[in-house]
Amino acid sequence: MLIDLETIDSKHIHPILTQTVIPRPVAWVLSTNPGGDYNLAPYSFFTVITSKPPILMVSVGKKPSDGSFKDTRVNLEARRQFVVHIGASEHAEAMTASSRHLDHGESELDQLDLQLVHEEDWPLPRVEGCPVALYCELREVIEMGDTPQSLVFGDIKRVFVDDRVGSINDQGRYVIDAQGIDPIARLGGSEYSTLGDILNVPRPD
Repeated sequence: MLIDLETIDSKHIHPILTQTVIPRPVAWVLSTNPGGDYNLAPYSFFTVITSKPPILMVSVGKKPSDGSFKDTRVNLEARRQFVVHIGASEHAEAMTASSRHLDHGESELDQLDLQLVHEEDWPLPRVEGCPVALYCELREVIEMGDTPQSLVFGDIKRVFVDDRVGSINDQGRYVIDAQGIDPIARLGGSEYSTLGDILNVPRPD
């Protein structure tokens, strides 16, 4: 079938995109609430943008209940720093549970069996057990689309990689084991995927 997106109701477009642009990495974003505790929320419209400078982008929608900005955007604009985690498959249930819509200022961590780890010289902690965490500062927010979506751009200041999956080779290159990260990826609806088999196809010269 050939689907002309200009001829169908907009409510049908989102599931088409989320079921065809797959798999999508999940940004599990930790930010600071007004009371000093933490908001934790997953977003699968997410990618890195550049490496010089290192920048990532997370697309944040609005609350379906009242159309207000989600806590992630509000927190980042107020306090700037955030941490993007790459969760492993063992975090699937907790990550999904953290997508629950709460009142602004309520912390998902109060309802989840997760521990936090504080690093030196960074105001926010990371979630213990996540093999990768990207420590970021807000660069800018751009609104796009009819809803609109908030495109949140962050400067990546440092990267935590669990020692079990990261190393440095003889050439000084950082080597990170994708299979060891065991990242969870978003599909459509309530479906997720893991890496499965990894193909190694050398690039041409």
